Amino acid sequence: MQRSALVISALLVLAAVGPLVGGVGAAATADGPITADPIAHDHDHDSPSTTCEFPYETTDATGAEVTLDSDPERIVTLNPSAAQTMWEIGARDEVVGVSQYASYLEGADEKENVSGPSGPSVERVLAAEPDLILVPNSSHGAAADRVDQLRAQGVPVFVFGQPTSLSFVAEKTETIGRLSGNCEAGTERADEIRRSIELMERALENAERPVGLNVFYGYTSGGDTFIGDVMETGGLRNGAAEAGITGFQPINDETVVEMNPEWMVAPEESPIPENEAYNSTTAVREDNVVWVDTNYLQQPAPRSVYAAETILENVHPDAYEEYRAMQADEPTSTTAADSPSPTATEADGQATTETTADSPGFGLGAALAALAAAALLARRQ
Repeated sequence: MQRSALVISALLVLAAVGPLVGGVGAAATADGPITADPIAHDHDHDSPSTTCEFPYETTDATGAEVTLDSDPERIVTLNPSAAQTMWEIGARDEVVGVSQYASYLEGADEKENVSGPSGPSVERVLAAEPDLILVPNSSHGAAADRVDQLRAQGVPVFVFGQPTSLSFVAEKTETIGRLSGNCEAGTERADEIRRSIELMERALENAERPVGLNVFYGYTSGGDTFIGDVMETGGLRNGAAEAGITGFQPINDETVVEMNPEWMVAPEESPIPENEAYNSTTAVREDNVVWVDTNYLQQPAPRSVYAAETILENVHPDAYEEYRAMQADEPTSTTAADSPSPTATEADGQATTETTADSPGFGLGAALAALAAAALLARRQ
């Protein structure tokens, strides 16, 4: 029974984060991890809102040429970050298939579940009859062979690169808008993300940034990571990056003690280790732990701005108030009709619990949580 539980957990980890190449969760091709320019730019510097015409040709992060003969009407997303982005640009009606971990999105239960063992099911994806498949980095890393099978059927497949920043999220949002024929909405939502980043930077202009540590089941987010940038946008220094850690890597107790973070950032329901090393840190001694909605912190998608806002509110409350005041002077947008208010979500404990229970974000946090939970179950049995 113990062995079965752990094997199932290992499969969950592989399904969510992909092979552990070049750091936890790094997607790989036959030539190694996808670390090049995360999103292809071939729009000739024109605004997507003015060039949203078909046929459209582009190149994805794997170097594959992608051709869309017409505006796609049936889109499959193989990862919740891509699904969330479609929801955020008001295009969820065009989505016909989602992964099982997108279940937290309103109306996702009405879509075809295209997940299979250890990744997407080729049969289920094709049964949804898509005319575009969006494949975030983690999904490609987990099942590159299945993506190749889908391409072999002549279905346009676009693979994104490894996310490294909130700016990447804005570009990805704009790109998904272009690919799906929702250029104006994609550009508008991307600009909102960029504006939020800019306003947070302005609010923090004279602030002293304490050292922070992202921790989830023995792992941390080092340099060149999306979560690291979320932390820095929220007003922290990324202690793991300063310690020389790059990518998503395990962190040992000695490094934690030497770093002595003043704050810790963790996805909800991811426990902070209770040992001498962590207990000695300023963060634990002063109860400076920021718990962030898993679907905001772990997914490189538009709602990740809320994760940065949560960190900013806890670490720099005065700067947060200034940020909100500046936001109040900004024109409002109705693009993301399905986007929840971060305040409302945080206030609704039940909703938060439900979303984090069955969606591992972009794969790392909750996938490792599944492994840890199964290990605990095995010990009890």
